[in-house]
Amino acid sequence: MTSYQNQRGSFQHFHRSFLQDDGPRFREVLSDEQIERAARLQNLSFGTGEDDIYSVPLTLWAFVSQAVSESKSCLAAVARVLAWLTKLGRLACDAGTGAYCKARAKLTESFLWFLTCDVGRRLEDQVPDAWRWHGKRVVLVDGSTLSMPDTPANQQAYPQMRSQRPGVGFPIVRWVALVGLASGVVLESAVGPYRGKETSELALFRTLLSALSRGDVVLADRYYCSYWMVVLLQALDVDVVFRKHQLRHTDFRCGRRLGRNDHVVRWTKPPRPKWMEQATYDSLPATLALREVRTMVTTPGCRVKELVVVTTLRDHEMYSKEEILDLYHERWHVELDLRSIKTQMKMEILRCKTPEMVRKEIWAHLLAYNLIRKVMAQAAEEHQLTPRQFSFAGAMQTLNEFRTSLLHAAAEELPEMTSRILNAIARHRVGNRPGRVEPRKLKRRPKGYSRLLVSRAQERAKLTRGRTRS
Repeated sequence: MTSYQNQRGSFQHFHRSFLQDDGPRFREVLSDEQIERAARLQNLSFGTGEDDIYSVPLTLWAFVSQAVSESKSCLAAVARVLAWLTKLGRLACDAGTGAYCKARAKLTESFLWFLTCDVGRRLEDQVPDAWRWHGKRVVLVDGSTLSMPDTPANQQAYPQMRSQRPGVGFPIVRWVALVGLASGVVLESAVGPYRGKETSELALFRTLLSALSRGDVVLADRYYCSYWMVVLLQALDVDVVFRKHQLRHTDFRCGRRLGRNDHVVRWTKPPRPKWMEQATYDSLPATLALREVRTMVTTPGCRVKELVVVTTLRDHEMYSKEEILDLYHERWHVELDLRSIKTQMKMEILRCKTPEMVRKEIWAHLLAYNLIRKVMAQAAEEHQLTPRQFSFAGAMQTLNEFRTSLLHAAAEELPEMTSRILNAIARHRVGNRPGRVEPRKLKRRPKGYSRLLVSRAQERAKLTRGRTRS
């Protein structure tokens, strides 16, 4: 029996706490064999002795549970492990965080990346056809930024903004994610410094192109609408639906007319950018035939009065103008998904003090997010709805409150408990609020503290000098 098979019980507890053992369609989204295979590929085998508490599955469970819990501290994570071991009557771990932090550091970044992307890909591949758009997988792409502790190592890898004084700002990382429209899972992700050469969202997105498949449709805002991005995706047989960049001129009197505010035009290849090799540039077509559709926005309160969408789906009989515009409206889901990860899961401000652990912390959050999305997909299938109709925050809170009961429930109690959880998640619907307009302003006032304009050490020294004189 291998060391991985010895840990099978711990793997099963990891699955149970995230409701991974039930559901016919999505049963194979995350299995014991997947985790064992990923651990073998990374040569991860620790905690296999009788006196070793933190095995690979237990450390993974503690790390992922830490990502979705209200308290993000390592102390709280160790307390959860200690409570679980005590309930099972097993050898208790030390209440300190040292052993857990060492075990967590042994989990490689590629191990967490493999599990996250594998869960996302399997779930998106298994969704019912009714959740897809024209039978195609639609992939949303967008980027954001994350902050982290101000340590020398973090500052070197992810420098703070130039406008901030040394010791005042925080390291900042740029983050780009590919999200499946049907299920909401993260399919792939990339991070990089906020500033520097080849650190833009487009540069990070280019590193993720291998995650796309033939026949996919990429849905993104106007920042991604460039000749180069369209031609690179077309080379992969991937279609695009982008909002047209504001610097490109639009004239619906030109091109081949398909209907009112619907035509096909040709874009000419611009000069070679610095990041592209000359051979690649020469191999690209001189022009691109693209379809443009337009609609006028009359909803009160909207800043946009005219919306022009660019797409490679030129067959106007198969893909009507209204369907293209409706699909682009679905792009807003990626804004909500990133907000759920950053705000609901509290990933906006990371806690780890080294760049390597910061990246692991990001992948642990994304793995937890995908597992919650899997439960939402299961609830949607049982209630003949779609996952986009459910509240992510409601699903996460429900699973968090049921986690302890799931871990300690008897086998015969699990079906009834699972049914109750899925019913509760299905009850947390997202409101249908067409035309909703909200001011981007805060009502609650912040505390009346002055801003820190120099490093904390300098400010502390000022206070110390004043105390010495008195």
